[in-house]
Amino acid sequence: MKTLSVHRLARQFVAFFGVGVAAAVVHYGLLIGLVEGLGSHPVPATLAGYIAGGLVSYVLNRKHTYESSRPHREATWRFALVALVGFLLTWGFMYLFTVRLGAPYLAAQLVTTGIVMLWSFLAHKAWTFA
Repeated sequence: MKTLSVHRLARQFVAFFGVGVAAAVVHYGLLIGLVEGLGSHPVPATLAGYIAGGLVSYVLNRKHTYESSRPHREATWRFALVALVGFLLTWGFMYLFTVRLGAPYLAAQLVTTGIVMLWSFLAHKAWTFA
């Protein structure tokens, strides 16, 4: 029984990671386009990318990662609340890394993505799509 739950958790995390790659392509694409193409500051650019990637994440995670049957009217506000915390974490870490510490924005975004990914996986599994 325990092996089955570990296997299911591992499968979910792999699916979550795959969805995260798709969402990251959207997020990073918008981030880089805004910073390099339009000269935007990295913090607001990454927040715009976070929102765009979040839309991709909701649709794909609901269907492929958690196979949730929770009605959209419940799952969407839960997803939005978890995403809001992730948004605030993204803002905080990107501000810390790029403004306070002067780190390159893409390196800062990679570290931030890892932190927010762990938060999001656990919160969505335990609450959003449970």
